[in-house]
Amino acid sequence: MTQAPILAPKFSSQRAARVAPFLAMDVMSAAAAREARGEGVVHMEVGQPSAPAPRAVIAAAQAALANGALPYTQALGLPTLRERIARHYTETYGVAVSPSRIVVTTGSSAGFVLAFLGLFDAGARIAVPQPGYPAYRSLLHALDLVPAPLVLQDADRFAPTGSALRALNEREGLSGILVMSPANPSGTVIEPERLADLCATARALNLRFISDEIYHGLAYGVPTETALRYDDEAIVINSFSKTWCMTGWRIGWMVVPDWLARPVERLAQNLYISPPYLSQVAALAAFDAVEEVEAVRAGYAANRALLLDAFPSLGLGRTHPADGAFYLYADVSNLTNDSVAFCRRMLDEAGVAATPGLDFDAQDGSHHVRFSFAGSNADCVDAVRRLKAWLR
Repeated sequence: MTQAPILAPKFSSQRAARVAPFLAMDVMSAAAAREARGEGVVHMEVGQPSAPAPRAVIAAAQAALANGALPYTQALGLPTLRERIARHYTETYGVAVSPSRIVVTTGSSAGFVLAFLGLFDAGARIAVPQPGYPAYRSLLHALDLVPAPLVLQDADRFAPTGSALRALNEREGLSGILVMSPANPSGTVIEPERLADLCATARALNLRFISDEIYHGLAYGVPTETALRYDDEAIVINSFSKTWCMTGWRIGWMVVPDWLARPVERLAQNLYISPPYLSQVAALAAFDAVEEVEAVRAGYAANRALLLDAFPSLGLGRTHPADGAFYLYADVSNLTNDSVAFCRRMLDEAGVAATPGLDFDAQDGSHHVRFSFAGSNADCVDAVRRLKAWLR
């Protein structure tokens, strides 16, 4: 009788093991389970606009569907879309960018993968903000790169500084830096002068500079400047997800230096073939939806004002500077030292879903919670009512 072969134990790769769970998505799953039981939830856990994509975007997609063919495009994207994105930099920032430097991507997430693979070899150490978007760390780990926390300080308005970058480089021996403005989770905007200093410092240290500008267009009384104004070789990553309410369309872009365009194209050809045609056609129409985009931004501004007014009376008054985006990053140390348990109870007992700070900061995140105000004004009013009853 032939004995069956003994199979090796089933383990995931070391890369997969290094990738932490995305707690915001875990909270969203728990909230969905609550809703499936017929219990109400106010969603403040994920950075997803509640407004639909602009009408012109939907109409362009419908016309493309009616035409029937949804082909591959060039790996770098439709030439018409690349040209329109390049024009956006002239119109919005007064910065000239050649369409040859535009890379259309499957959301900003693909842009980060392409940037990291195109710029760095395994083992390179990249400065990333802490607190900061958790996928930065996870992607770097998955690609055998090393995230080096650039710890943000209250004294600096929780924005990175050139002096902090120099100190971190002395300790870590960096290859690059990634910054985000407006930031997730805090909404903090890097002031133009500080952004200029960061770019100059990175150049002096021979570090590659990556600027995540996905929340540009969503700021409240402060200027948002592109890193390209201060460093023509900065790698800029952006998306149609937030400002244009196109999260599920999975369409974004990069601006890269001329010398990086062909290496990124080769990577994109093999990893993705091309960005989705339908989403590219739709995105081309997004730039003309100025009035709808501004109406959505005004709604966020009203939500932000409502929460900033209400949170202090709830014991949530200490927040990072919410200059832009659609988040409040609240200090809850007077209420808990375990933000994961706090958010679990808040969902179970109050029906408010928010994200534990540990998603963004392994060091101090146990004392913080991120609340998204990308929902409707009615949602924010309801959240305040529920929290007031729960935290009384």
